[in-house]
Amino acid sequence: MARISLKDVRKSYGTAHVIKGVDIEIEDGEFCVFVGPSGCGKSTLLRMIAGLEDITAGSLSIGGREVNDLPPAERGVAMVFQSYAIFPHMTVRENVAFGLTIAGASKAEKEAKVAEAARILQMEHLLDRRPSQLSGGQRQRVAIGRAIVRKPKVFLFDEPLSNLDAALRMDMRMEIGKLHQQLGATMIYVTHDQVEAMTLADKIVVLKDGQVMQIGSPMDLYHNPANLFVAGFLGAPSMNFLKVTVQGVNGPTALVANTALDRVEVPTGGRHFAVGDTALLGLRPQYLGVSEGPGRLHGQVALTERLGAETVVEVTLKDASPLIAALSYDAVLPLGAPVALDFDPTRAHLFPAP
Repeated sequence: MARISLKDVRKSYGTAHVIKGVDIEIEDGEFCVFVGPSGCGKSTLLRMIAGLEDITAGSLSIGGREVNDLPPAERGVAMVFQSYAIFPHMTVRENVAFGLTIAGASKAEKEAKVAEAARILQMEHLLDRRPSQLSGGQRQRVAIGRAIVRKPKVFLFDEPLSNLDAALRMDMRMEIGKLHQQLGATMIYVTHDQVEAMTLADKIVVLKDGQVMQIGSPMDLYHNPANLFVAGFLGAPSMNFLKVTVQGVNGPTALVANTALDRVEVPTGGRHFAVGDTALLGLRPQYLGVSEGPGRLHGQVALTERLGAETVVEVTLKDASPLIAALSYDAVLPLGAPVALDFDPTRAHLFPAP
């Protein structure tokens, strides 16, 4: 079993507190993604699990055993880094087998494990090539293969796709997803790319400034963000936030409006509001549409980006605030044209103004 438990884990460098009391439970076989902006502590947290960084305080357990003081080699983990870290003078076969060679494995064992990893990663035809003869995606497969042959309890990925171009990132993202299904191993994946987090994860841990903002499944976080940070971080284009005034409260809903938004009743999400409060109304661009009637939001088209599958439109509302709408691919809205937009109030989010 490779269940991972972090309890009040902290990391400090002198007076600089980088990880500020993190509690996370990762189940055996789960694919967990740590996501957040640069500097949020996600890579530091991963390195603490790997044993490459000491834990200042708290408890880290893998498979029911506390590993705070165990060296990396005894933790049953294998790490795939952002840089491929493969040896240019070795063949793919030798690179994949390198860890086994250091461990003193027999030739037969190395050959069997390398062959199995090559089959899983579909790179049998690459085994006798050198890294200079490989593409970026193929080099990353070699790094993953080197982790597979160790048969670890836990795979750790530290932004493994950030050095690849967009097309290769998508291909490798799918390959890593398939790898998880094949191996059924516990995997922890660090990224700043919320698309990678949404598409790969069973569980997402959103981090900011060394603290956990929210933990949950991708769609739970998407539909039920706990706070403004999570709401704005997950989703592309990002959620719109409109400053509104609360004009009425009726149990689980509130009546809100501003100079560009007609009065609308939206769910409070269990948050407390009072009449007269200033709040932020969150609207995902995908849930906005051009109204055939008067609409609830009013403004002018400021910018149009036609992306094929959808058209992203920036609208300047009557109160001069910007709004992004992701419309159907065939939407045609001339620059400067007046536009009325509408949305399903049940899909809106209301947050206290900071």
